[in-house]
Amino acid sequence: MLKKKSIVLAAVLIIAASLLFGFLYDAAISAVERWEHPRDYAEFVTKARGQHQLFIPESLIFAVIKTESSFDPDAVSSAGAVGLMQLLPSTFKDISDNFLSEKLSDEMIYDPETNIRYGVFYLSWLYTKYGNWDTVLAAYNAGPGNVDAWLDDPEYSDDGVALKYIPASETRAYVSKVRAAKETYDRLYYN
Repeated sequence: MLKKKSIVLAAVLIIAASLLFGFLYDAAISAVERWEHPRDYAEFVTKARGQHQLFIPESLIFAVIKTESSFDPDAVSSAGAVGLMQLLPSTFKDISDNFLSEKLSDEMIYDPETNIRYGVFYLSWLYTKYGNWDTVLAAYNAGPGNVDAWLDDPEYSDDGVALKYIPASETRAYVSKVRAAKETYDRLYYN
């Protein structure tokens, strides 16, 4: 009788362990799949990178997209930023009309290829202005006007190029999230 109970208990433990392993395996696969969304947009990112002389790491572009919209091309933020790279309509229009002279319709902000191309252009323009990726990311999130003021303040910058401290907690968290996502993409796709 004791042997029969031991066999039943062992069978129950094996089934429980199998179910737990299956659950953990499914959760791990699901987590990895969430990070695989760059493959859906790799062609657009590669093409956009090739349109600028500045080398922007693909992993950084994917990290911005992940942080901004979690790869939802229809995302709209509470501030009104739109698409994969969460461009403000005013920024989109400025790039379209004044920088690239394309004069695209407002609806094109939702087109994934166009949104990525304009987001990469904006990152490139910010890098040309600031020359430091953390500063670029802060400006992408908080706007160049805020970042210019922070760079002029010795409390936040020693050299007018790099921010030693980002006073806005949302922007500080944003820069950290993008950096962490970039490191993940570097490990997953570029090592």
